[in-house]
Amino acid sequence: MRSPPRELPAWLKDRSAGVHLHLSSLPGPCGIGSLGQQAYEWIDFLQEAGFKYWQTCPIGPTGFGDSPYQVFCSSAGNPYFIDWQPLLDLGCIALEELPWEKNPCHERVDFGFLHDFFYEAMRKVYDDFLDCPKKIENRYGSFQRFRKLHGNWLDPFATFQALKLRHSLRPWWLWPESDKKPRSGDFEERDRNEYDFQAFMQYLFRSQWRELQDYALSKDVFLIGDLPIYVAPDSVDVWHNPKLFQIDADGNFSAVAGVPPDYFNETGQLWGNPLYDWPKMRDSDYEWWIERIRDQLDLFSVLRIDHFRAFHDYWRIPRDSADARHGSWSQGPGMDFWKCISNHFPEMPFLAEDLGDLSKGVRVLRQEAGLPGMAVLQFAFDGDPKNLYLPHNLCKDTVLYTGTHDNDTSCGWYQSVDDDIRSFFRSYLNVDGAFPGWEMIRSSYRSVAQLVIIPAQDLLSLGSEGRFNVPGEPHGNWTWRMTSDQFQRLREESTAYLRQQAILSDRMPAHPNSSLLEA
Repeated sequence: MRSPPRELPAWLKDRSAGVHLHLSSLPGPCGIGSLGQQAYEWIDFLQEAGFKYWQTCPIGPTGFGDSPYQVFCSSAGNPYFIDWQPLLDLGCIALEELPWEKNPCHERVDFGFLHDFFYEAMRKVYDDFLDCPKKIENRYGSFQRFRKLHGNWLDPFATFQALKLRHSLRPWWLWPESDKKPRSGDFEERDRNEYDFQAFMQYLFRSQWRELQDYALSKDVFLIGDLPIYVAPDSVDVWHNPKLFQIDADGNFSAVAGVPPDYFNETGQLWGNPLYDWPKMRDSDYEWWIERIRDQLDLFSVLRIDHFRAFHDYWRIPRDSADARHGSWSQGPGMDFWKCISNHFPEMPFLAEDLGDLSKGVRVLRQEAGLPGMAVLQFAFDGDPKNLYLPHNLCKDTVLYTGTHDNDTSCGWYQSVDDDIRSFFRSYLNVDGAFPGWEMIRSSYRSVAQLVIIPAQDLLSLGSEGRFNVPGEPHGNWTWRMTSDQFQRLREESTAYLRQQAILSDRMPAHPNSSLLEA
């Protein structure tokens, strides 16, 4: 069993519940979920149903493969999430010029279509802004002030994107030698317009995000972000800071990230992300990490730290390896890193993803850092009563998920597992298995875990058709969307029931008049 930390962080003091739904999966007419009306209605539903948290995947600009865990910049936002309605209302673009008019599909995200048509329409908005900047600035504030305020990440990002367009979107290590070297804002005039355009899209994104964030806080709904421990190889994070990574003098990655072989992957997982040069990070008092986290906490109230174990030790794979079998364990920064982080962020609004077969040292590090860990209920029913993820083995310093973005939905999981697991599931929960998603939700609410996170697909009782990601599958991921009809049914049929479950299990956010009668 897990031992609780000395004291729970302040953000986790109260029992609560939340929902995991990536922004791209919201319903709406834009071909992808956005920061528009549906996001506000989603927050209303969360508040009405007794949820305190909304967790998303990383929200950065995605590249090849469309994974939100492989973004061009840790601090930037994905322009696809910009809400077009204010731009229509301001007369910056006409309805018939918008990309969704050419593709009315609302059930899946077509990233190829967005890439072909989104930027064409957004450039029209930018041209209108150049003609009359006050039209947008009266709504969102000074563009120049925004650029100055966020220059530490915005300037290198806009430079990176301008150079990337010049070089036909190729990764930075295939650029000419003169452009491989990091720089900011110093390039030919032909790239200036793209540089400014990239900055403009971030201005729109952050301005709209801030409005949504303020609205969520007004409803006592808090946003949980997701911070991958590693950054994408083809990113401004690496291009602009090569000395902080294990990269040789020729710009080649000395080794890459992954995980070793296990029961599920006989050759391990070769992720390909560049590894950090932790001694150099330490020499600068982890300044790069401090800024990265600070930028994220400007967007979110709490951060989930992905692959936490790598702070203790990480799997280092030689760069020319065909798979992950030939890697070796290397020492991470350990408590030295987390002491530095706690000095800058004393509230420690972090959640450690500590899933999998972990050593005692990883668990000790998490405890010493004072971070809550994760548990996934789908992993609990292997028949072993000592399974750490069974509700009776959980501790308060746990965030319990029925499943994650990498899992099948709970209904899909139940249909795919063997009879022994289903039998144990039914016996342990004392249910008939007719509604496995809701049975897992009720069990999670009644567990000792301080926070429970439910994927939106489980609230909708979806099967495998609602799965968001299949790790290791290069195509077809990250495209699932909730339809408007699904959202309407969820709100009409489940809001009162979910609110009652929150009240019964002491997960209802504190309001002076909360009672069972309200449900």
